Amino acid sequence: MAAQLTLQGVDLRFGGVTVLRDVGFAVEPGQVFGLVGPNGAGKTSLFNCISGHYRPSSGSIRIDDTEVRGSRPAQMAGHGLARTFQHPALQLRETVLENVMLGAHTRLPGGPLSWSLRFPRVTRSESALRAEALQLLEENGLGWAAHRRADELSHGLHKGVELCRALMSRPRLLLLDEPAAGLPHSEVEQLIETVRRLGRESDVTIVIVEHHMGLIAALTDRVVVLDHGAKLLEGTAAEAQSDPRVIEAYIGKDDADAAA
Repeated sequence: MAAQLTLQGVDLRFGGVTVLRDVGFAVEPGQVFGLVGPNGAGKTSLFNCISGHYRPSSGSIRIDDTEVRGSRPAQMAGHGLARTFQHPALQLRETVLENVMLGAHTRLPGGPLSWSLRFPRVTRSESALRAEALQLLEENGLGWAAHRRADELSHGLHKGVELCRALMSRPRLLLLDEPAAGLPHSEVEQLIETVRRLGRESDVTIVIVEHHMGLIAALTDRVVVLDHGAKLLEGTAAEAQSDPRVIEAYIGKDDADAAA
């Protein structure tokens, strides 16, 4: 079942520097939700708070009715959260298939001792997960690369592999951090189709951080615009693109005045 994500009054401070101020919004189950804003707006910092990589200084983060603020990334995985990163962190000397299977580590039975001793139920589970990972790669156009080493693939393909790895955990909440960054136009179009398919076929809530407004406009139900760590606007992508405050935040007041 797709998860609901609710943030209320989230602040993040590092020493005397305030990175996020009183950020709040709700993402309904099954929505595709965009988080946008200029460089330095706090988007990735907020993602890091949601995914457990940063601990907010104050506020509330809930998945469904469970308070998860301050939980570690491994605990967040237990709540059904998976994420990708701006710069994919793959095991470059391992195969694409092995990288994707890493996303299912929380689904293996037993614990480290069972895994190291290769108990029969672990072996059976690994075989099933291998078949699932191969199918996932095929569905996302990467079946041909399954047995290639990750370091033989391009940056754009690394992003596809990382997405497959995230999906192997069967998430209820999927965070995509700048998935279109560095991709040529043709691959952005393919990414849009992939996320659309996920929205149609998977019971998952998707939150996207992205600069590519075409992708945001094509995919999202609603967006939140951040500026200097605070929420500037919540609405549709079209409303965000036409709002004078958002235009000013992106291109600067002087340029916005000149364009008016």
